[in-house]
Amino acid sequence: MKKVIDVTFPKGKQVNANIKGFDVLTDQPVLAGGNGEAPSPFDFFLTSLATCAGFYAVSFCQSRDLDTEGMRLELSREVNPETKLIDKMELNLILPEGFPSKYEKAIIKAMDQCSVKKHLDNPPTISTIVTK
Repeated sequence: MKKVIDVTFPKGKQVNANIKGFDVLTDQPVLAGGNGEAPSPFDFFLTSLATCAGFYAVSFCQSRDLDTEGMRLELSREVNPETKLIDKMELNLILPEGFPSKYEKAIIKAMDQCSVKKHLDNPPTISTIVTK
């Protein structure tokens, strides 16, 4: 397997990931014992889904010279009160004024190409090992 991320533990509940030379700092909320100085790892999970879909939306528009001024995307979720896991997520793309109706289904199809979403649809096997 190819190593792609190195993780270190700077202080408290903080966890830092280095990927492709970029540091991504995470922390836990104060209520979970952290300092609340950075988004939590789970926040980044949700962010990766939303930004991946957003990338495909903006790329769709750029390839057709469609104005993206005012376009934005919202991610909403429903959490199961018993399992505390997300049961449902919704990506809501708010289109800019004057966006051609004929492209609405096509931009959804483009956003569905998001590799993060595809991995959720067909999750990989994840194994955990310990070395010294």
